Amino acid sequence: MSITTCRSARVLRRSDADMAASSLPRRFCSAAAAARSKDTRWERLKNSRVGTWCRSLLGDYKEACREVFVGARDRPVKASVYVALVGGMYACYRTNPDDTSFQTDLLETSNKLALLSPWIRSGTSDGHVQNLVKLRDQGRLRHLSLGLASLTYVVDFDNECSLYEAQCPALSVPWAELPKRVLDVGFAGRWWVLDRKMKDYDINEDEFTRLPSALAATAPPSARETERNERLHKESWKPVVVEEETAVAMDGVRKEGEITAEGKMRNT
Repeated sequence: MSITTCRSARVLRRSDADMAASSLPRRFCSAAAAARSKDTRWERLKNSRVGTWCRSLLGDYKEACREVFVGARDRPVKASVYVALVGGMYACYRTNPDDTSFQTDLLETSNKLALLSPWIRSGTSDGHVQNLVKLRDQGRLRHLSLGLASLTYVVDFDNECSLYEAQCPALSVPWAELPKRVLDVGFAGRWWVLDRKMKDYDINEDEFTRLPSALAATAPPSARETERNERLHKESWKPVVVEEETAVAMDGVRKEGEITAEGKMRNT
């Protein structure tokens, strides 16, 4: 029984070893087959039309970047001009004012004029701002962004108007009339027409219309006049010096006053 048992154990061990030896090549073969299948998929994707187009596109971009750097190194002045232009365009795009900024500037200028008396307001500034406020209340102001600049123009009707003239597309205002309807131009973070109209908004030009021509026409003083004015201003701060003749005259006046006062007292 012992001999039979030993033989059966040896046979089992041999069979297990044979099975392990046969499974090991299978594992390697399956891994190699998977790697070959993966490589095959990548190769297929790379050699497909999409892969070829992507490779050509990346190659073109790479060549373009190389030419840009080589051109900038060979011609630095031209490259600096291009960089300045691109940077300026980007700055203009970032600082392009929108409709909210126009409404804010309009309210601020209106408040500045409201703090002044009507007698000292500039007629030009007040009329322009009042017209814009009236159009805004009527809903007739429109904003148009051009990327680097913006335009504020006026239309005939409000968006909520239900009249036939306002809703019919055949009766709409053509774009050729846009230059005539532009009220302000926004560029570099400013509304230039509004700023120009608000220059000297606290000076009423109508006050000077009835003045003589000699007073109405003003000119900046010359250097000699400025020096004379400064000298007179400095002398005005000096203490008053009484001369001897002036002192004698003042003493005589004082004595006469005393004599007159004594005479009045005697008479009383």
